[in-house]
Amino acid sequence: DRERDLADWSPDWAQQKAEELGVTLVDHHWAVIDVLREHYREHGLAEDGRELGDMLDMRFADEGGRRWLRKLFPEGPVFQGMQIAGLPVPPHTEDEGFGTAR
Repeated sequence: DRERDLADWSPDWAQQKAEELGVTLVDHHWAVIDVLREHYREHGLAEDGRELGDMLDMRFADEGGRRWLRKLFPEGPVFQGMQIAGLPVPPHTEDEGFGTAR
């Protein structure tokens, strides 16, 4: 349930999850997390990681788009961002261009 996914999360939980993933959260990370959570709230689970990757690339184009996002989330802004945002990772999020380098 979408509302439960959103409610079962807190910034403290996100901080702990980020530490487990080797990410030190700064304001830029929180901006991406907020966008991911809002997108999930409005649209539910994306069909695939590329959809979210493209959305993030456009939303953060002024900051540097995909390259900037990869600096924030080394294993992928969708893969790591969704985990830290406490949301399900969409299917087909393995392409390192938008998902994870694993």
